[in-house]
Amino acid sequence: MDRDQAETILSGAGGIADGEFPLLEAAIACAMHEDPARDPAQAREVAAMGVDRLAQRLKRESPEEALAETLAGDLGMSGDLFTPDDPRNADVIDVAERRRGLAVTIGVFYLHAARRCGLTVQGVDFPGHFLLRIETEEGPLALDPFSEGRVVLPSELTRRALHAGLTPNVADRLDRLMAPVSDRAVLLRLQNMIFAQATAAGDFARAERAALRRALLDATDHRPWLDVAAAREGQGALAGALEALQRATALDGGAALAARAQRERVRLRLN
Repeated sequence: MDRDQAETILSGAGGIADGEFPLLEAAIACAMHEDPARDPAQAREVAAMGVDRLAQRLKRESPEEALAETLAGDLGMSGDLFTPDDPRNADVIDVAERRRGLAVTIGVFYLHAARRCGLTVQGVDFPGHFLLRIETEEGPLALDPFSEGRVVLPSELTRRALHAGLTPNVADRLDRLMAPVSDRAVLLRLQNMIFAQATAAGDFARAERAALRRALLDATDHRPWLDVAAAREGQGALAGALEALQRATALDGGAALAARAQRERVRLRLN
């Protein structure tokens, strides 16, 4: 799979309704778009192994126990505590090989296995740390894929929310803290993290690729094109930056003042 093929897959996924969004294959396409010189087979094999092991465990264990024991125990997936800024942690192919990564990257494998086994599990866009929400007979539970799928108690959720800067009246609202998001939003969060990390490191080429993937996955949002433009400008590709800004303006109906101002600034640099 080369980058053009990956972009075709991501563009197709961008047009699919949230309920049918192909999370694993879209995540693999993102990884191949980043580095096409690899074989995605291992990621698919690990994901398939997760489905098989989870199906067996569900015959004798509760859903939350089975899911955690499958992904953390059988597959050995956990968060990378020692090198959290390693770019490989945000790549599902690398995570399948290393069995370590970011919470959201590991979460892709949790979500894929859960879906295939009929469990109701969704991502939670928790501030500062990605979590999973699993529906059980006792009600919803929060799981932390970074910490081997352990259950996060309500008191811990509140503590984390306060630490992340949420106000007390919001930090006490479990319904808001555990609000589920779509699989598309999960993958967009991962690309946002890659973009932020690459931008901070001055790797504008990598930042551009991450922003472009966001644009393909959510074709109605003008904001990824603003980030594409910023990344291209960081590389000195002013004509490409201007093109991206024009796309942003077209998507937003010309309402985005920031896009128009940024476009004019780049245009002046070109002339």
